[in-house]
Amino acid sequence: MNFDALQSANFKLLDDAVEDWSLIARNLEKLSRDAEKGLHAAATKANWAGENKQVTKAFVGKTAGEIADAHAQAKSIHGVLSDLAGELKGFRAKLREAVGRGLDNNLTVRPSGDHGFVVVANVPAGGPGTGIEVPDESQVKALRDEIQGILTDATARDESASEVLKALADQSKYGFGEASHKDRDSPAAALRQAEDLAALAEQRPGDLSPAEFDRLNAGLRKYANDPLFAERFATTLGPRKTLEFWTGIHDGHMGEALLDARKDKLGELQRNLSMTLAEATQSDSAGMAAWKNRMIDLGDQRVNGVLGFQVMSNLMRAGDFDDRFLKDYGTALMATERERSQNGKDSRNAWSDIFGPSSLNHLEADDGKDPLTGYLKALSNSPDAATDFFNQQFVSKENSPFERDTDDNGFNGKVALTNFDYLFEERHWDKATNSEGDKVDPGRNNLALALEAATTGHPAGELPGPDTPAHNDGQVKLFERIVASVSDDSERLTKHGFMSDSLGQITSEYMPDIQRAFHPSTERTTSLFPVAGSAAQLHDTDATRFLYALGRNPEGYTAVNLAQHSYTTQLMHYHFENPDAYFTDKDATEHERLKQTATNIGRTSGTVEAIIGAGRAYESETEGGKKDAEYNSAIQAAGDWGGTAVGIGVGLAVSPTAGPGAVVAAELAGAAADQIIGGITEGALKDSSGEVVYKNAQDMESARDSTRTVVEHAARSAGDNTRSYSSMIVDAAAGGANDGFTLGARHVREAIDGQGIPRQLEQG
Repeated sequence: MNFDALQSANFKLLDDAVEDWSLIARNLEKLSRDAEKGLHAAATKANWAGENKQVTKAFVGKTAGEIADAHAQAKSIHGVLSDLAGELKGFRAKLREAVGRGLDNNLTVRPSGDHGFVVVANVPAGGPGTGIEVPDESQVKALRDEIQGILTDATARDESASEVLKALADQSKYGFGEASHKDRDSPAAALRQAEDLAALAEQRPGDLSPAEFDRLNAGLRKYANDPLFAERFATTLGPRKTLEFWTGIHDGHMGEALLDARKDKLGELQRNLSMTLAEATQSDSAGMAAWKNRMIDLGDQRVNGVLGFQVMSNLMRAGDFDDRFLKDYGTALMATERERSQNGKDSRNAWSDIFGPSSLNHLEADDGKDPLTGYLKALSNSPDAATDFFNQQFVSKENSPFERDTDDNGFNGKVALTNFDYLFEERHWDKATNSEGDKVDPGRNNLALALEAATTGHPAGELPGPDTPAHNDGQVKLFERIVASVSDDSERLTKHGFMSDSLGQITSEYMPDIQRAFHPSTERTTSLFPVAGSAAQLHDTDATRFLYALGRNPEGYTAVNLAQHSYTTQLMHYHFENPDAYFTDKDATEHERLKQTATNIGRTSGTVEAIIGAGRAYESETEGGKKDAEYNSAIQAAGDWGGTAVGIGVGLAVSPTAGPGAVVAAELAGAAADQIIGGITEGALKDSSGEVVYKNAQDMESARDSTRTVVEHAARSAGDNTRSYSSMIVDAAAGGANDGFTLGARHVREAIDGQGIPRQLEQG
């Protein structure tokens, strides 16, 4: 900012820009509010079907989000310009006041030819003897320094505003960034902090003091979710320096004192650094594009003795990383896995021959040497990337070391494997020891979490909501493979029971698809069990083996049990509200159509409950009362964290058509499901006489009675809510549940081979 430009500045154009951006921000705020409360809310409640459910609804949600981002960006730009206009006007006023004061003291300030300025003393026409005081050199210097200070401050504020505006614009190549700031100072401070903290991380670990470590940790914690900070920090530090920093602070030779002083804070730093890098990858700036490409290139290169993939994967265990980055990273990682494991043949030694720090991970029990463990944790937060990853081919048939009998002719042949096939069925996963001294399996656990995200469309550990897309072809294909794989070898799940909570959650969100597998007739099955989006095609034998394996684990059993009861209740309500949706025979009365529909719903409900109940009964028989107590505790725990129609993850009660497998269910259907599920989790579901009728017991007959009771409640509440109650329909539904339970028990006897079944079924 030069003297002449500031002194003669006309800020009308800047004022106009401030006013324009104020108007834009206000209009976008209204548009954003209308889009969210009007367009998006209407799209959420609408009865979408088929491609509209998968594409149009998601597009509406994304559009509403873009408008919200546009408002945030416009508000940020207005804040920066408004602050700048006020500050520059203030500097201009200070400059003019200083110049005027100088004239009063016989000092003239004028522009110089190099865009600078000069201060000269005014000598009276008659010379010094005229009695007029002539300023001395100290007065000239004082005024010159004052004016230079004003210009320096004005330049700094102008450059800071320019930097912030450029950073805001660079966040998104297409559309709008998510960064939101009310003024110029907060983003400017974030950018300065990013550069300062990156400079700390660039130091040799041995030179980083505990106080500097704390400053770095606190700064990352404070700014981890700030897009401008994250992008500037990552690009300033750079990919290689990021990896060198994380390996360096674990190197006893380089930073032993720091490691000893702050070893209890390494997990916190790991999380904060991971969150910051995740936020940074969401930026579309040219700097971050280069950063992401370079980080992937460093994956198979050594950094302080270990490979880049081993380091970076530990810095991916928290936060939401960019999907495209995760896909490209995963492709490169699996290429290195193939190379180091001989196409998967020697996965046990793929990463064990690399020497470096004893541990690179402090967020889970593993030492971080296996990069797949950390990468899968990242995928668990990024559903789209996870779906893409698991469906990619790991090894072609020609290059495969794996052989199977794929056509049941007694001869094995080479087979191609997807990433799912390899990781779930063939790969070796190292065990670890947790802080309590127990053996744990973080790799497989993160695999289950990543599969949960990949098949459901939402991050693992969360529940589907109004914006959760309907299942797409890729998700359904993966779920079909999971079911078939466990059916082929149940020990892939039963030997790793800790995976059952995630696989149980997955199954709860595919309940319509599961029910379809057990419907004895293919005619109008899609109308009986409506599915929004793509539907899984499951063989009843595969589904039986899969559900039985889930039923042998308390968490798996609980997820499927509660989901099945909730789905049945809401499905019953749907068909009572829409009696012509399934059974369309015009020669039959509405009463007859509802009776047949309720019977069929009850039958599939009983079938599912019998299969998972048999799995539970087998575990209780073989391990005794202690195991049964674990089942009851799991059901109680579901109630403690909200095991209602919404809480179990079916998604139908979130809104009339929300969530995977959604059907058009009224709010009363969700309320009825809540009541039934609440009664089950609290052990307090009672009949009209007040007697507790749902018993969480190991006895199969008790399970049969309880299933029949729930179906009766569902049919009765559906009839009451639609004013079409009929004791004949309720009895038919209960009879269907009873018949379905018998059918489910037969499925178990015929399908289960090599696992063992309850003695009660052996006698049947």
